[in-house]
Amino acid sequence: MPFRVTIDRDGCISCAACWTDCPEFFEENEEDGLSQVVEAYRTDESLAVGEAPDEMEDCVTEAADDCPVDVIDVVAE
Repeated sequence: MPFRVTIDRDGCISCAACWTDCPEFFEENEEDGLSQVVEAYRTDESLAVGEAPDEMEDCVTEAADDCPVDVIDVVAE
């Protein structure tokens, strides 16, 4: 079952926790320094919304849990 991942980019503080924990799914946007979903996993043509496959559950969940401002939401679809 895939996981829908959403980043509230407006609340992101560019701490690097998510792309350090899960670089396969999250990355730093080169223009504004905020977190974004890696292009291969984006949905809705948005930098902030993506679909993570089952094998990334632990990775994206850890990144969400480690986010100090709680801007990452992970929901099983």
